Amino acid sequence: MIRVRTPIALDLPDMARLLNAIIEEGGTTALTRPVTGDDLAEWMDFAPDRSAWHVAVDADERCVGFQWIEPHDTLPPEVANIATFVKIGQTGLGIGSALFEATRKAAKELGYVWINANIRADNEGGLIYYQSRGFQDYRVIEGVEMANGQVVDKRLKRYDL
Repeated sequence: MIRVRTPIALDLPDMARLLNAIIEEGGTTALTRPVTGDDLAEWMDFAPDRSAWHVAVDADERCVGFQWIEPHDTLPPEVANIATFVKIGQTGLGIGSALFEATRKAAKELGYVWINANIRADNEGGLIYYQSRGFQDYRVIEGVEMANGQVVDKRLKRYDL
């Protein structure tokens, strides 16, 4: 059974481990360096009145996914940017759906009009996930250089609240 809730400090190391495994595997996130629980705590403190974080936990309270929305300096103030991470090997089990339901509600409560997803064009799973939630393509950015020097295209999708 998966439960979605607001993360607490004790979740941060587990969330960092989950994200680091995804970063290490490569190919699905723009992040290229490992993160710590402290990094995640700092990210959570960015625009706390305009962001929402959710963690999905299993029956043993272990993190199996997390998602957040926040403003971004390249987007209008009525738009939230979204990031989603699900534990490797746990995709397709409803974790992302449960997270998005909580995030969608939070975005409305925060007064956002739509949600932006910025996805690597080579991240097939991410593209499918956001498409299945109802996100629509609206822009492609070609030739984005990642922090590690890799160059990828990005697909931008929007979800109207």
